[in-house]
Amino acid sequence: MNKSESKYFNTAKKMDKALISLLEEKSFEYITVSEICKRANVNRSTFYLHYENMGDLLNETARFLLDGFMAYFDDERRSIAKKLIESSLDELNFISDEYLFPYLSYIKENSCVFTTVLSHSDSFGFNDVFQKLYENIFNPILERYNYPIADRKYAMMFYLNGITAIVTEWLKDGCEKTIEEVSRIIYECIFGLRKDGI
Repeated sequence: MNKSESKYFNTAKKMDKALISLLEEKSFEYITVSEICKRANVNRSTFYLHYENMGDLLNETARFLLDGFMAYFDDERRSIAKKLIESSLDELNFISDEYLFPYLSYIKENSCVFTTVLSHSDSFGFNDVFQKLYENIFNPILERYNYPIADRKYAMMFYLNGITAIVTEWLKDGCEKTIEEVSRIIYECIFGLRKDGI
């Protein structure tokens, strides 16, 4: 990345953070370009060098958050596509400490951001994210289990909405429970038993 690309990226990052910060105070519909510029300490013309409108900034901010989340996973866990093809059926379980701990750690360390994101999930275009998760992860897993095609989206939404509901309650409680406790709760809700077999 050259110097001008780095400056462009850093300015965009400042505006992403400004939007997240403002979303903690008010709804997206009431946030103005002027407020973004003031919070990010950039001028209005700089905003329009990066984006055509606030919707463009919102989409980029969602990508910014997802990139930060993916950084919590090491290279082995990021190569999920390969794992979906090569793993035995017993290994195709993503509801485990191996995957839940990085996810929950990121949420806890960014609890203000995630509280905002979860209360503005429609604005952040997470329906598109869920669609990508379905196409790239859930559908291939369910295919290997010969799960009926017509029922796959229902199963995916059950898992994702259930986990999101648990995380939302955890955030409301100020992340008082440990990551291990929340991971256990998610596991038990999905599998109906404790990981230690009790």
